[in-house]
Amino acid sequence: MELNVADLVQAVSDRQQATERQISELCAALKALEAKVAELSSAGRPAAAVSKPAVEAVAVQPEKPEVTPEILVVLAAAVTVFLGKEVRIRSAKMLQSPYEVINPWSQQGRVFVQASHNVRARR
Repeated sequence: MELNVADLVQAVSDRQQATERQISELCAALKALEAKVAELSSAGRPAAAVSKPAVEAVAVQPEKPEVTPEILVVLAAAVTVFLGKEVRIRSAKMLQSPYEVINPWSQQGRVFVQASHNVRARR
């Protein structure tokens, strides 16, 4: 299995462009809905009278990141190059970055435990 780095870079670039297009389309749809809500509320109708399903249908729910086939190919290629033999990835899942979700209580507990260690200076 031979992978061309240029093809992988192009695939990632294409995926980023498609995602950016989807985001801009969603923003345009959201602005149109906001304009419609403003129009309805200025016409004397209370904002609560606007049907919620229309607004909820456009609302983007944060979804769990998906491991795409392209990412699996890149992972397999990287591990193959590192180990020097072909590998087969059986499963992969996206993990949260520790910088995305930091529980302050947990962080303070770690600081307290690490500070309690008595480090002796070697002479």
